Amino acid sequence: MAGGDTYQWWELLPAGIRRQVDGFVLQDSRMQAIRTVFEVGRACGLGLHEAQLVVHDRYLHHGDRVARTPDSPLDVESLAARAEGCPGRVVAIEAVWDGDTVHDWFVHLMAITDDPVGERSLATIYWDTAGRYLGEEGAPGSLHPSAAAADRSGRALAARLSVPFHFASPETPDDEAPRWRPRGNGNRWSAADK
Repeated sequence: MAGGDTYQWWELLPAGIRRQVDGFVLQDSRMQAIRTVFEVGRACGLGLHEAQLVVHDRYLHHGDRVARTPDSPLDVESLAARAEGCPGRVVAIEAVWDGDTVHDWFVHLMAITDDPVGERSLATIYWDTAGRYLGEEGAPGSLHPSAAAADRSGRALAARLSVPFHFASPETPDDEAPRWRPRGNGNRWSAADK
């Protein structure tokens, strides 16, 4: 079967599987939908790429009926409220790259805590989330929109909390960039070398 006709791939799936996949799509559970299509469709030659295309077509088919996962709020008041809920004292705000086959590159905005030492995700900034946050001005220069949004909201939050902001690689997506690490007695933090 030609790889371009996702409708034919969809019709090869049993009716119960199609209902389950549509249920995942309507709940905005894209990864579960792709995994289901891939696992069941593998026996008839459907690969991961085709599974992604089938699920994408189901999203288009259902349109506004999909209960989209809400964007993470990026306003400083909401982020500060989330940071205040962290167990421990917030000692830094950090932006960390991540990525997957569905969203491409995105950024997690993290609160780094001391006493107890830890980290908590305050927001996940996907390309679409960043675009809505940045508005018409968009990302400055060649910055990825997620990086620009993380930099702007992260710096504003760090200033409000009077803590440092760390983003090791804002110009280039790098999920192995140096992270913020404890230094000395655990009460002082700095960017760690790789």
